[in-house]
Amino acid sequence: MKQHKKGLALWLAAILLLLAGALLTGSPGRTESVQEAMRDAVLHSVNRISLFGLKTVNPGMVSAFVVTGVLLAAAVGIRILVIPRFQYVPGKFQLVLEEAVGLFDRMARGDSPHRNQFLGAYIFAAGAFIFVGTLFELLGLQGVTVHGHPITLPAPLSDVNAAIALGTLSYLVILSGGIAGSGVKGVGRTLKEFSLPISMSFRLFGALLSGLLVTELVYYYINLSFVLPVLVGVLFTLLHALVQTYVLTMLVSMYYGEVSEPSTPKKEQKNSHLTDIN
Repeated sequence: MKQHKKGLALWLAAILLLLAGALLTGSPGRTESVQEAMRDAVLHSVNRISLFGLKTVNPGMVSAFVVTGVLLAAAVGIRILVIPRFQYVPGKFQLVLEEAVGLFDRMARGDSPHRNQFLGAYIFAAGAFIFVGTLFELLGLQGVTVHGHPITLPAPLSDVNAAIALGTLSYLVILSGGIAGSGVKGVGRTLKEFSLPISMSFRLFGALLSGLLVTELVYYYINLSFVLPVLVGVLFTLLHALVQTYVLTMLVSMYYGEVSEPSTPKKEQKNSHLTDIN
């Protein structure tokens, strides 16, 4: 008990010292205003990165390539090195992997009992990209802009282009489920939800951008850049990673199951109605 109180007192003393240092430290000055810094975090009009010397792109695109490469390499490594060694009594990594796959598989089967094999694979891939891509910004990997300034690579989906691409792809997957399940009628069901790709895209973009802007604002002022960014950055990132992964996969699974449900012929509907009356 005494050791616990002593450790807590040390932590409080360290936090107070850091706060005192933050308050006593003056701002060194900035070459751009906070409005310009936050505007560039959204539009990426200044801090752009050269892609292999061929074209200047947004930092989010470089982040997307890195995250995609990491996920593909991890998938190949797990398939070749880990899965052949699975045991009847699972180890820790096998248990985590099976639970992750089972979570999305149960979601797909529950929302789309008729067609769910491709759906389960897609929502697992999309969920992994959103979760890993959101946590990617915690690594603080640096890039160099075309003007020679260092920049921290952001989460891929904090770029509106990446969010629109994922939202549109998810909508096309839902459309494919409608076509596979009900043909032309499935296309009609899907097209009724014409606002779905817009809502999914801007939900992802808005949620992740809000965390980016709050962190950018905190880091802009050196008086706040000692303790607070750690709490703000980690909490916002973890929260958005979990919530946005669940929201998008749940929406895709639900709408896919709705549009892929086989149509009931009119005769069967009439007979069912008469049976209920009798």
